[in-house]
Amino acid sequence: MEIRAFDHIVLTVADPEATLAFYERLGMRRETFGAGRLALRFGAQKINLHTAGAEFEPHAQAPVPGSEDFCLLIEGPLEAVERELHAAGIAVELGPIERTGATGPLRSVYVRDPDGNLVELSEPI
Repeated sequence: MEIRAFDHIVLTVADPEATLAFYERLGMRRETFGAGRLALRFGAQKINLHTAGAEFEPHAQAPVPGSEDFCLLIEGPLEAVERELHAAGIAVELGPIERTGATGPLRSVYVRDPDGNLVELSEPI
């Protein structure tokens, strides 16, 4: 077996509308699928949303809002993203700072979504 790529991940969230609004400010697109399920689409990937206490089956063994820590690769310079975050009222918790990604070095800033998930926004260098 050979794993090729991520297709989607699932975030368990307290308030789906707050989560959708936050990630839409980052440039993702809201998507409704199936029987009213919600997701955020970007590129060829998506983030499905489960509302805490009403998770879609099957789900993680102990799903809780705010337990994720993930990195998103950005298009364009990190400085432009920092300006957009500031304009949108999204606080940068850390960065810019150099990190190592899956395919090489990154320059990153860290923000938190409405549930407290740590979201790393990174520019490959």
